[in-house]
Amino acid sequence: MAGRIEARLQELGISLPQPVPAMANYRTWQRTGNLVYVSGMIPLKCKAPTYCGQLGGTISSEEGIMAARLCGLNLIGQVREACDGDLDRVVKVVKLTGMVNSTPHFREQHKIMNGCSDLMVEVFGEDIGRHARAAFGCASLPFGAAVEADGIFEVK
Repeated sequence: MAGRIEARLQELGISLPQPVPAMANYRTWQRTGNLVYVSGMIPLKCKAPTYCGQLGGTISSEEGIMAARLCGLNLIGQVREACDGDLDRVVKVVKLTGMVNSTPHFREQHKIMNGCSDLMVEVFGEDIGRHARAAFGCASLPFGAAVEADGIFEVK
């Protein structure tokens, strides 16, 4: 029987991507105690980078928000793997950090990261999904991705 969060994903019409393995000498997630640290996820769809470019340049804010949402889906997919397939074990989305590939004059990184933050609340609900967050701009990201996000999740 599907758990509460899996049922919520189905209700929202959301299919989580298969977790992508690490592309270098690191782990995609690391559990210590009751915390799961998920490495930076870029907007991968079918294991291919999407939404490549810079905000304030070749990527619109709407596309940036969708890129951040896709990063969030990849984060949740990694957490599901860390929880042996049971997202009901997530107690709290503790913190998200977002890096936004942006031009020097782009000033709305925080709005772009709402794509990821809003997804966490949509999926896990207000009590579990609301989190601390940081969002900042950078000159480039791996594979030219527009956004990268990592996260810390409390699990049982």
